[in-house]
Amino acid sequence: MRLLLLSVLALPVAAFAQSTDLARHDFFYAGESHDRKLFVLKGGKVAWSFDEPEGKGEVSDAVMLSNGNILFAHQFAVEEITPEKKVIWRYDVPAGHEVHTAVPIGLDRVLYIQNGNPALLRVVNIRTNAIEKEIQLPVKNPQSTHGQFRHARLTPQGTLLVAHMDLSKVVEYDSEGHELWSFPGTGVWGVTPLENGNVLITDKGGVREITRRGDSVWNWKPEDTPTVRFDNLQLAWRLPNGNTVINNWGNEWSGQVSADTLQAIEVTPDKKLVWVLKQWKDPNLGPATTIQFLDASERPEEAHFGTFR
Repeated sequence: MRLLLLSVLALPVAAFAQSTDLARHDFFYAGESHDRKLFVLKGGKVAWSFDEPEGKGEVSDAVMLSNGNILFAHQFAVEEITPEKKVIWRYDVPAGHEVHTAVPIGLDRVLYIQNGNPALLRVVNIRTNAIEKEIQLPVKNPQSTHGQFRHARLTPQGTLLVAHMDLSKVVEYDSEGHELWSFPGTGVWGVTPLENGNVLITDKGGVREITRRGDSVWNWKPEDTPTVRFDNLQLAWRLPNGNTVINNWGNEWSGQVSADTLQAIEVTPDKKLVWVLKQWKDPNLGPATTIQFLDASERPEEAHFGTFR
Protein backbone atom coordinates (compact mmCIF):
# COMPACT_ATOMS: atom_id res chain seq x y z
CA MET A 1 0.00 0.00 0.00
CA ARG A 2 1.40 3.40 -0.93
CA LEU A 3 0.70 6.08 1.67
CA LEU A 4 1.47 9.68 0.88
CA LEU A 5 1.39 12.59 3.28
CA LEU A 6 -0.14 15.33 1.22
CA SER A 7 0.72 18.97 1.20
CA VAL A 8 -1.43 21.21 -0.93
CA LEU A 9 1.43 23.64 -1.33
CA ALA A 10 4.08 21.04 -2.09
CA LEU A 11 2.20 19.02 -4.70
CA PRO A 12 0.93 20.25 -8.05
CA VAL A 13 -2.85 20.16 -8.42
CA ALA A 14 -2.81 17.14 -10.75
CA ALA A 15 -0.65 15.13 -8.36
CA PHE A 16 -2.80 16.08 -5.39
CA ALA A 17 -5.95 14.98 -7.16
CA GLN A 18 -4.42 11.55 -7.76
CA SER A 19 -3.16 10.95 -4.20
CA THR A 20 -4.64 9.36 -1.10
CA ASP A 21 -3.35 9.60 2.46
CA LEU A 22 -5.20 6.78 4.18
CA ALA A 23 -3.56 7.66 7.48
CA ARG A 24 -5.17 11.12 7.62
CA HIS A 25 -8.29 9.69 9.27
CA ASP A 26 -9.36 6.51 11.02
CA PHE A 27 -12.71 5.61 9.50
CA PHE A 28 -15.39 3.01 8.88
CA TYR A 29 -16.36 2.71 5.23
CA ALA A 30 -19.05 1.06 3.10
CA GLY A 31 -20.69 1.64 -0.24
CA GLU A 32 -23.42 0.69 -2.66
CA SER A 33 -21.89 -1.85 -4.99
CA HIS A 34 -22.32 -5.36 -6.34
CA ASP A 35 -20.47 -6.57 -3.24
CA ARG A 36 -21.52 -6.08 0.38
CA LYS A 37 -18.16 -5.14 1.87
CA LEU A 38 -17.39 -3.17 5.03
CA PHE A 39 -14.00 -1.79 6.13
CA VAL A 40 -12.43 -0.26 9.22
CA LEU A 41 -9.20 1.63 8.50
CA LYS A 42 -6.85 2.70 11.27
CA GLY A 43 -3.41 4.22 10.85
CA GLY A 44 -3.72 3.94 7.09
CA LYS A 45 -4.31 0.17 7.08
CA VAL A 46 -7.32 -2.11 7.03
CA ALA A 47 -7.91 -3.12 10.65
CA TRP A 48 -11.13 -5.05 9.99
CA SER A 49 -13.22 -6.02 7.00
CA PHE A 50 -16.37 -7.97 6.26
CA ASP A 51 -17.65 -9.49 3.06
CA GLU A 52 -21.10 -11.01 2.65
CA PRO A 53 -20.80 -12.83 -0.69
CA GLU A 54 -24.04 -14.81 -0.31
CA GLY A 55 -26.28 -11.84 0.40
CA LYS A 56 -28.29 -9.59 -1.88
CA GLY A 57 -28.58 -5.86 -2.36
CA GLU A 58 -26.30 -2.87 -1.90
CA VAL A 59 -25.01 -1.42 1.37
CA SER A 60 -26.75 1.93 1.58
CA ASP A 61 -26.28 2.71 5.26
CA ALA A 62 -23.97 1.45 8.00
CA VAL A 63 -22.70 2.51 11.40
CA MET A 64 -20.12 1.17 13.85
CA LEU A 65 -21.35 1.15 17.46
CA SER A 66 -19.18 1.82 20.50
CA ASN A 67 -19.01 -1.92 21.28
CA GLY A 68 -17.60 -2.60 17.82
CA ASN A 69 -20.79 -4.05 16.39
CA ILE A 70 -21.84 -2.98 12.91
CA LEU A 71 -25.44 -2.12 11.99
CA PHE A 72 -26.02 -1.99 8.25
CA ALA A 73 -28.85 -1.89 5.73
CA HIS A 74 -28.29 -3.56 2.37
CA GLN A 75 -31.53 -3.02 0.49
CA PHE A 76 -33.11 -6.41 1.12
CA ALA A 77 -32.06 -6.91 4.74
CA VAL A 78 -30.95 -5.04 7.87
CA GLU A 79 -28.55 -6.73 10.23
CA GLU A 80 -26.19 -6.23 13.15
CA ILE A 81 -22.95 -8.17 13.39
CA THR A 82 -20.24 -8.39 16.05
CA PRO A 83 -16.53 -7.67 15.45
CA GLU A 84 -16.19 -11.47 15.18
CA LYS A 85 -18.70 -11.28 12.26
CA LYS A 86 -21.46 -13.10 14.09
CA VAL A 87 -24.99 -12.01 13.15
CA ILE A 88 -26.86 -11.08 16.31
CA TRP A 89 -29.95 -9.66 14.59
CA ARG A 90 -31.29 -9.68 11.06
CA TYR A 91 -34.47 -8.51 9.39
CA ASP A 92 -35.20 -9.80 5.90
CA VAL A 93 -37.20 -7.27 3.91
CA PRO A 94 -40.36 -8.66 2.31
CA ALA A 95 -40.64 -8.90 -1.48
CA GLY A 96 -41.50 -5.62 -3.14
CA HIS A 97 -39.90 -3.56 -0.38
CA GLU A 98 -36.42 -2.19 0.32
CA VAL A 99 -34.53 -0.75 3.29
CA HIS A 100 -31.72 1.73 2.65
CA THR A 101 -31.33 3.39 6.05
CA ALA A 102 -31.06 2.18 9.64
CA VAL A 103 -29.89 3.89 12.82
CA PRO A 104 -29.37 2.57 16.37
CA ILE A 105 -31.30 3.70 19.43
CA GLY A 106 -29.23 2.45 22.32
CA LEU A 107 -27.96 -1.09 21.98
CA ASP A 108 -31.40 -2.70 22.02
CA ARG A 109 -33.36 -0.86 19.30
CA VAL A 110 -33.04 -0.05 15.62
CA LEU A 111 -34.97 2.52 13.62
CA TYR A 112 -35.31 1.82 9.91
CA ILE A 113 -37.42 3.06 7.00
CA GLN A 114 -38.91 0.48 4.66
CA ASN A 115 -39.57 1.66 1.12
CA GLY A 116 -42.74 0.26 -0.40
CA ASN A 117 -46.49 0.54 -0.44
CA PRO A 118 -47.00 1.65 2.24
CA ALA A 119 -43.66 3.17 3.22
CA LEU A 120 -43.05 2.58 6.90
CA LEU A 121 -40.85 4.00 9.64
CA ARG A 122 -40.29 1.39 12.32
CA VAL A 123 -38.61 1.12 15.70
CA VAL A 124 -37.74 -2.51 16.47
CA ASN A 125 -36.47 -4.05 19.69
CA ILE A 126 -33.74 -6.33 18.39
CA ARG A 127 -33.68 -8.38 21.61
CA THR A 128 -37.37 -9.35 21.38
CA ASN A 129 -37.88 -8.66 17.63
CA ALA A 130 -41.00 -6.67 18.55
CA ILE A 131 -42.03 -3.70 16.40
CA GLU A 132 -42.51 -1.01 19.06
CA LYS A 133 -43.40 1.88 16.75
CA GLU A 134 -44.68 2.03 13.18
CA ILE A 135 -45.48 5.20 11.24
CA GLN A 136 -46.58 5.43 7.63
CA LEU A 137 -44.61 8.02 5.65
CA PRO A 138 -45.82 9.89 2.55
CA VAL A 139 -44.24 9.19 -0.83
CA LYS A 140 -44.69 10.58 -4.33
CA ASN A 141 -45.28 7.24 -6.01
CA PRO A 142 -46.16 4.24 -3.81
CA GLN A 143 -45.40 1.87 -6.71
CA SER A 144 -41.86 3.21 -7.27
CA THR A 145 -40.22 1.52 -4.30
CA HIS A 146 -36.54 2.02 -5.09
CA GLY A 147 -36.62 5.81 -5.35
CA GLN A 148 -38.54 6.71 -2.20
CA PHE A 149 -35.97 7.02 0.62
CA ARG A 150 -32.26 6.75 1.26
CA HIS A 151 -31.07 8.27 4.53
CA ALA A 152 -32.58 9.40 7.81
CA ARG A 153 -30.85 10.65 10.95
CA LEU A 154 -31.91 11.19 14.56
CA THR A 155 -31.37 14.62 16.09
CA PRO A 156 -30.24 15.42 19.66
CA GLN A 157 -33.83 16.54 20.31
CA GLY A 158 -35.17 13.05 19.63
CA THR A 159 -36.71 13.90 16.25
CA LEU A 160 -35.95 12.30 12.88
CA LEU A 161 -34.67 14.04 9.75
CA VAL A 162 -35.74 12.12 6.64
CA ALA A 163 -34.39 12.61 3.12
CA HIS A 164 -37.51 12.18 0.95
CA MET A 165 -35.71 11.47 -2.30
CA ASP A 166 -38.81 11.16 -4.48
CA LEU A 167 -40.58 14.13 -2.88
CA SER A 168 -37.40 16.27 -3.21
CA LYS A 169 -37.37 17.57 0.33
CA VAL A 170 -36.05 16.94 3.83
CA VAL A 171 -38.67 16.58 6.53
CA GLU A 172 -38.23 16.51 10.31
CA TYR A 173 -40.71 14.29 12.17
CA ASP A 174 -41.47 13.83 15.83
CA SER A 175 -41.94 10.35 17.28
CA GLU A 176 -45.65 10.42 16.45
CA GLY A 177 -45.04 11.14 12.78
CA HIS A 178 -45.98 14.83 12.89
CA GLU A 179 -44.08 17.06 10.47
CA LEU A 180 -42.09 19.73 12.32
CA TRP A 181 -39.91 21.26 9.60
CA SER A 182 -39.07 20.82 5.95
CA PHE A 183 -36.70 22.13 3.31
CA PRO A 184 -36.72 21.53 -0.47
CA GLY A 185 -33.98 19.88 -2.51
CA THR A 186 -33.58 18.08 -5.81
CA GLY A 187 -33.28 14.34 -5.37
CA VAL A 188 -32.28 14.68 -1.71
CA TRP A 189 -30.01 11.79 -0.71
CA GLY A 190 -28.41 12.66 2.61
CA VAL A 191 -29.21 14.71 5.71
CA THR A 192 -27.18 15.23 8.88
CA PRO A 193 -28.02 17.28 12.00
CA LEU A 194 -25.11 19.48 13.08
CA GLU A 195 -24.01 20.41 16.59
CA ASN A 196 -24.93 24.06 15.99
CA GLY A 197 -28.55 23.08 15.31
CA ASN A 198 -28.29 23.49 11.55
CA VAL A 199 -28.84 20.73 9.00
CA LEU A 200 -26.38 19.49 6.36
CA ILE A 201 -28.23 18.42 3.20
CA THR A 202 -26.82 16.60 0.18
CA ASP A 203 -28.76 16.52 -3.08
CA LYS A 204 -28.04 16.47 -6.80
CA GLY A 205 -26.91 20.10 -6.75
CA GLY A 206 -24.37 19.86 -3.95
CA VAL A 207 -24.14 20.24 -0.17
CA ARG A 208 -25.82 22.95 1.88
CA GLU A 209 -25.83 23.88 5.55
CA ILE A 210 -29.31 25.18 6.34
CA THR A 211 -30.60 26.93 9.45
CA ARG A 212 -33.99 26.07 10.93
CA ARG A 213 -35.21 29.36 9.43
CA GLY A 214 -34.26 28.05 6.01
CA ASP A 215 -31.20 30.24 5.47
CA SER A 216 -28.21 28.75 3.66
CA VAL A 217 -25.09 29.58 5.69
CA TRP A 218 -22.64 27.39 3.75
CA ASN A 219 -22.75 25.53 0.48
CA TRP A 220 -20.53 23.53 -1.84
CA LYS A 221 -21.04 22.58 -5.47
CA PRO A 222 -18.85 20.35 -7.66
CA GLU A 223 -17.68 23.38 -9.62
CA ASP A 224 -16.21 24.78 -6.39
CA THR A 225 -13.58 22.04 -6.62
CA PRO A 226 -12.71 22.08 -10.33
CA THR A 227 -9.53 19.98 -10.03
CA VAL A 228 -11.51 16.82 -9.27
CA ARG A 229 -14.49 15.29 -11.07
CA PHE A 230 -17.68 14.27 -9.31
CA ASP A 231 -20.21 11.72 -10.57
CA ASN A 232 -22.87 11.17 -7.89
CA LEU A 233 -23.25 12.91 -4.53
CA GLN A 234 -24.76 10.93 -1.67
CA LEU A 235 -23.61 12.01 1.80
CA ALA A 236 -21.56 14.67 3.57
CA TRP A 237 -20.07 14.91 7.06
CA ARG A 238 -18.91 17.86 9.16
CA LEU A 239 -15.66 17.11 11.00
CA PRO A 240 -14.73 18.52 14.44
CA ASN A 241 -12.15 20.80 12.78
CA GLY A 242 -14.92 22.47 10.75
CA ASN A 243 -14.01 20.80 7.47
CA THR A 244 -16.59 18.94 5.42
CA VAL A 245 -16.13 15.52 3.80
CA ILE A 246 -18.21 14.83 0.68
CA ASN A 247 -18.47 11.43 -0.96
CA ASN A 248 -18.58 10.57 -4.65
CA TRP A 249 -20.35 7.37 -5.58
CA GLY A 250 -19.32 5.34 -8.61
CA ASN A 251 -22.24 3.50 -10.20
CA GLU A 252 -21.23 -0.11 -10.91
CA TRP A 253 -24.61 -0.82 -12.51
CA SER A 254 -23.78 1.58 -15.35
CA GLY A 255 -20.51 -0.19 -16.11
CA GLN A 256 -17.13 -0.72 -14.51
CA VAL A 257 -16.09 2.15 -12.25
CA SER A 258 -12.85 3.76 -13.39
CA ALA A 259 -9.85 3.66 -11.05
CA ASP A 260 -9.66 7.43 -11.63
CA THR A 261 -12.97 7.90 -9.82
CA LEU A 262 -12.48 9.56 -6.45
CA GLN A 263 -14.40 8.28 -3.43
CA ALA A 264 -14.43 11.36 -1.20
CA ILE A 265 -12.90 14.77 -0.65
CA GLU A 266 -12.36 16.96 2.40
CA VAL A 267 -12.74 20.72 2.03
CA THR A 268 -12.20 23.58 4.47
CA PRO A 269 -14.98 26.07 5.28
CA ASP A 270 -13.61 28.27 2.48
CA LYS A 271 -13.76 25.23 0.13
CA LYS A 272 -10.05 24.55 -0.15
CA LEU A 273 -9.30 20.94 -1.03
CA VAL A 274 -7.20 19.27 1.70
CA TRP A 275 -7.80 15.53 1.19
CA VAL A 276 -8.79 13.18 -1.59
CA LEU A 277 -9.78 9.56 -1.00
CA LYS A 278 -9.17 7.38 -4.05
CA GLN A 279 -8.34 3.81 -3.09
CA TRP A 280 -9.16 1.14 -5.66
CA LYS A 281 -6.18 -1.15 -5.09
CA ASP A 282 -4.44 -2.68 -2.06
CA PRO A 283 -7.05 -2.29 -0.63
CA ASN A 284 -9.92 -1.77 -3.04
CA LEU A 285 -12.49 0.03 -0.92
CA GLY A 286 -15.09 0.04 -3.70
CA PRO A 287 -17.69 2.76 -4.32
CA ALA A 288 -18.26 5.19 -1.47
CA THR A 289 -21.60 5.72 0.22
CA THR A 290 -21.05 6.07 3.95
CA ILE A 291 -17.94 7.05 5.91
CA GLN A 292 -17.85 7.23 9.70
CA PHE A 293 -14.83 9.01 11.16
CA LEU A 294 -13.82 7.13 14.28
CA ASP A 295 -13.38 8.80 17.64
CA ALA A 296 -12.69 6.71 20.75
CA SER A 297 -15.32 8.70 22.66
CA GLU A 298 -18.03 8.39 20.00
CA ARG A 299 -21.18 6.47 20.91
CA PRO A 300 -23.52 6.59 17.88
CA GLU A 301 -26.12 4.56 19.74
CA GLU A 302 -26.60 7.36 22.28
CA ALA A 303 -29.66 8.62 20.45
CA HIS A 304 -33.35 8.73 21.14
CA PHE A 305 -36.62 9.01 19.22
CA GLY A 306 -39.21 10.52 21.49
CA THR A 307 -39.32 8.23 24.53
CA PHE A 308 -37.35 5.44 22.84
CA ARG A 309 -33.79 5.45 24.17
